Amino acid sequence: MSKKRIENTDTIVDVQEVYSKTESFIENNKMIIIIVLLVATIIPLGYFGYKKLIIAPMEFEAQSDMFMAEKYFELDSLQKAINGDGLNYGFIDIVDEYNGTKAANLAHYYLGICYRNTGEYEYAIDELKSFSSDDVMISTVALGAIGDSYMELNDIDQAISYYEKAVTNGDNNLTSPIYLFKAGLAYEDKQDFAGAETKYKAIKTDYPDSKEAQTIDKYIARVESLK
Repeated sequence: MSKKRIENTDTIVDVQEVYSKTESFIENNKMIIIIVLLVATIIPLGYFGYKKLIIAPMEFEAQSDMFMAEKYFELDSLQKAINGDGLNYGFIDIVDEYNGTKAANLAHYYLGICYRNTGEYEYAIDELKSFSSDDVMISTVALGAIGDSYMELNDIDQAISYYEKAVTNGDNNLTSPIYLFKAGLAYEDKQDFAGAETKYKAIKTDYPDSKEAQTIDKYIARVESLK
């Protein structure tokens, strides 16, 4: 028998052996394989069903129930926005009743701003940290509001950290100079006048057309004299 013929025979034997072992494995583990296949099929279908049959109707209902809370927020009637008016839900109720919906996520943001404006700064931080958004503007404002709350709690380092996050999160002529300015004031509060100068000069250099840039020279002059 030639060497080539021997190699071919060995190959056939190897393939048959592998096939036999595979067949045996399938036979011995039939139930496990069936369960794995069922799970692999059911989980995506279950998730799709959950999103379509449960979350989607909840989302519509949540947005409807949040309407009055948003109205109270716009009217600066913040306690009613937070707690409701006895007939309509407040943002707390939206978070509790519709957890997992986009409306509940947005309610965390509203609650954070309400708590910041009513002086409940620790609650504000908790709510704003529970909020997430792909919208650059609203996520930037949320970061800045966390910075404001830390500032009110006299945690200046954390305040600066969140102001700086707000600057980099949404680099634009509206919010970036605002939070650079707040960071500068925070640096001044901790007697870090060089740090304040850096923030003020960034406003002048990077955002010369902003409202903050129009008066920034006097702040630069002040920290330069205090360094």
